[in-house]
Amino acid sequence: MKFRVDRDVLAEAVAWTARSLPARPPVPVLAGVLLTAADDGTLTISSFDYDVSARNEVPASVSVAGTSVVQGQMLAQIAKSLPNKPVDVELEGTRLVITCGASRFALHTMPIDDYPALPDMPEAAGTVDASAFNEAVLQVTTAAGRDETLPLLTGVRMEIEGEKITFMATDRYRLALKELLWSPADPKISEVALVRARTLSDVAKSMTSAGTIDVSLQTDGGKQIIGFESGGRHTTSQLIEGDYPPVRRLFPDSTPTFAVAKTADLVESARRVALVAERNTPIRLTFTDGQVTLEAGQGDEAQASEVIEASLTGEEITTAFNPALFLEGLGALGTEYVRLGFTHPSKPVLVSGQKADGEAELGSFLYLLMPIRFAS
Repeated sequence: MKFRVDRDVLAEAVAWTARSLPARPPVPVLAGVLLTAADDGTLTISSFDYDVSARNEVPASVSVAGTSVVQGQMLAQIAKSLPNKPVDVELEGTRLVITCGASRFALHTMPIDDYPALPDMPEAAGTVDASAFNEAVLQVTTAAGRDETLPLLTGVRMEIEGEKITFMATDRYRLALKELLWSPADPKISEVALVRARTLSDVAKSMTSAGTIDVSLQTDGGKQIIGFESGGRHTTSQLIEGDYPPVRRLFPDSTPTFAVAKTADLVESARRVALVAERNTPIRLTFTDGQVTLEAGQGDEAQASEVIEASLTGEEITTAFNPALFLEGLGALGTEYVRLGFTHPSKPVLVSGQKADGEAELGSFLYLLMPIRFAS
């Protein structure tokens, strides 16, 4: 194997592929990346850990076609540090020699026969706008669980019905829902997939340059797999198996009491007040006509309070939230105004966005947050 490639192209491709390498691979070869140089002038850099695969295709001047496996993180660090000159890569026996200007590296290769076969991309399901996908994923994954002992909650449930995809995620303390339009290959498609939140986040952050993302899906037969493709980058991921809790029914049909405030004002106020909140203690919000009072701390502890403008429809209400979860929900909105809908002080609040005070609530992103009991 022998090829020449642009330094920036190599560094970016290796970094993107190596990002999904396992920190503690079950077998040593899974810490490697697979390099495949083809006669058609394509260099493919791949990684796979039996659950998630990544494959990046970039142009290269290939003199001798071939394949090799080398330690992925080391290759990424080397490629990033090379001078801004063309990079020559050649396989010499059991070593991969990298030459760039006056720099020369020789890496030990791994047994290529031990490297697992990468999964094929499943059947195409449709195409989605990359920026809209990125926004939806970043909003919903805010609420995804991070406890690996509860794998179902570390995933995002994707409900696909025709031209609409609904994303849902929960960690038991909050629930996020986002609806997104896309272009399905089959207008009558009806599928449900539970995808790792980390996989979706990686795809959303790294596949925005091409403008669109092709989504592939297989939910029948032996394999449960989803695939994403954009701009020469390909990712597949095994779906999480199991029955996701029926969380959609937790959203209230109506919220007779609701308040509307400027999102930025509420975020800034909550951040300041939360400075005195001890760990696992809430910030309290009291909504009255024309204002909301935010408070934290009590008794001999440090205390803080602040009042900002807010319109209120319905009865006055006092509730309390974990400040971190409350701020994460507000940060995911992306709208000038926030609407907080209540059914009861001890029941979850429905957080949604509004473009302007007095407009109907925007239903494409909903954030349901459990309140915390507090001493009167």
